[in-house]
This record gives sequence, C-alpha cells and structure tokens, in this order.
Amino acid sequence: MRIVITGGFGFLGRQVTSTLLKTRTFRGAPIDRLVLVDRIVPSEPQSASDPLVEIMRGDLIDHLGEAFAEPVDVLIHLAAAVSAECEADFDLGMGANLDTTRALLEAARTQSATCGPTPRLVFSSSVAVYGSDPALPLPSVVSEATLPTPRSSYGIQKLVCEQLIADYTRRGFVDGRVARLMTVSVRPGKPNAAASGFLSGIVREPLAGLPAICPVHPDLRVALASPRRTVEAILRIAEVERGVEKGRLDGGLPVNLPALTVSVAEMMATLRQMAGDAVADLVTVTPDPAVEAIVGSWPSVFDNARAAALGLDPDPSFASVVRDYLAHPDAVLADPSLAAGKPGQGPWAD
Repeated sequence: MRIVITGGFGFLGRQVTSTLLKTRTFRGAPIDRLVLVDRIVPSEPQSASDPLVEIMRGDLIDHLGEAFAEPVDVLIHLAAAVSAECEADFDLGMGANLDTTRALLEAARTQSATCGPTPRLVFSSSVAVYGSDPALPLPSVVSEATLPTPRSSYGIQKLVCEQLIADYTRRGFVDGRVARLMTVSVRPGKPNAAASGFLSGIVREPLAGLPAICPVHPDLRVALASPRRTVEAILRIAEVERGVEKGRLDGGLPVNLPALTVSVAEMMATLRQMAGDAVADLVTVTPDPAVEAIVGSWPSVFDNARAAALGLDPDPSFASVVRDYLAHPDAVLADPSLAAGKPGQGPWAD
C-alpha cells in the first residue's frame, strides 16, 4: 500500500500523516510507503525518521514523474494556493490549483492505463465553491444538490477540479472522492493567506497574548470544523467503500464535510467566557470589505445528511473547538493553565 500526500507538510497534511503513521494501515492493509510531497519542507521534519516516510521537496508538478515512478494506491491531494492569494494573484491560483491538479489526474490516468492499479484520489475542495449569485441566491440551507456559483477565483478553481475528477472517475481513470472542507478553525501555527484565516486568528493570537484583527462584522455567520473533525472526515472519505448502502459512498457527488454554524460574535463571546476579558479584548473589529466580500459569499448552514450517512458529525459547539485547540501540542498559550483547566473553569466551561 503506497500512499502519496500532496501538501504533506501543510497543516492538514501533517495531521493526516500523523494519523496514518499511528495506525500504519489503510482499510486494514499495512502501509508500505507514505510519500509526502511539498514545496516547503521543515529542515528536520519529525516524520522523516519514520521508515515508512519518503519526502519529495519542491513543486508538485515537477515531482509527478517521481511520485508515480512506483504504483500509487492512494493519493490524498491537499496541496493548494488559498483563497486570498488566488484573488491577489490569478496566475498563481490557476497554476497551483487547476494546472497542477490536471497534471496530477493525467499521471493517475497513465498509471491506470498502463500498469495499474487505478489510484484512489481524495481531493480537498472547499465551501468556497458556493456563492450567492444576485440572480440565483443561495437557499437558507445548502446541500450537495445546491448549484455551486463561486464568487472567487479560488472557488472557481476548486469547482473546475471537482468536475474534472468526476469525469476522470466516470471514465475509470481514477476512483475520485471529493471532500468539501468547511473553514478549519482553530488552526495552530502562523497565519496563512486564506481570506478565512482570521477565523483562527481571532482565537489563536489572543490566547498567545497577541492582538488580532477581525475584518468582518461580528454578526456574520460562518461554517466551521475543527482540525480533528476535518482530518477524521478526510480519512473516512478516503477509506469508505462505494455503494448505495448506508455507510458507503454513493454516486459521484462531493461530500460537504459536517459544519458547525456560528457567528463571529459567538466565537468572540466563547473566547471571553473561556479565557477572560483580558484575552478577548485583544481582538479589534476593523472591517475589510475585500475579506468580507469573499467570506460573506459562502453559505453558513448546511444539510449534513450525506456526511452523517458516513458516520461523520459536526463539532458540538465552538467551546469544544477551542478546547481541541487548547489541547493541541502546537498551541501557543500565554497562560498555560488554560490547557489544564478544571471542570466548570476555563476551557471546560460551556
């Protein structure tokens, strides 16, 4: 069992890798090789010492020949340019998201046509494929049956990739599975260039004792998923068998990952309740119309039935999301006692 993870050293890539290295199996079969491809690789990555791991450093499109030099059983495609940087640099987004994914699909097609096996491809898409077109507003509750009308270049690129994967799957070139990710919050680490990055920053930075800017009106409602729930969902969609029975992946539609709907004001109120006024007061609301135009175009309420049929549930509350962050080994906390709260205090208070 040879598994390739693109974006293997990004935040989600590291989490997926860590989970697979703990289990060392995929669908009950032992993993023989875990290939991590990324443009940026830490100088001494922790996973490098594991005998299962092989690292390819550089742009994915330049390493496809090397990645497919041996048969690929599973390909988890997480590498991408993110929303705000795609809006700022159109060519970057088209190259990193669309052109690279097309090249990846062609490499997989060549494998299935020549030496097999047909690769199982898991693609991380995004809630950004949806948008409220003035002529066709979004319904109050969105499902996989809702017509995607993206309002950003990033969303368009993800949607085009989804459609390519659907056709390559229909033709038998790949076994494609598309997971539409909600905004992942709270992410440890440094801020990224995603328009939605503030949905981690308004919690992560204050807990580290740093100021944070909220660039949207606090009444804005958003759809979130914790890193833990997101990784669980990606791997479940990767491993599940196809079929119409409950618990199997039916049809060719993407799966919208389970969403917790919460307003930005509720997020900040939860932070205040769990960490205190001094921490919450580090957040300043300074609206940025460009950010609000992108994030505000995304739906916030989802019908989670398709994900639920696969055994996937949303986070129960934003307090549970914050607790997950506080327990994460990479969380930076100005007050370490928050990570070891007591029932009824700090992070244990709902």
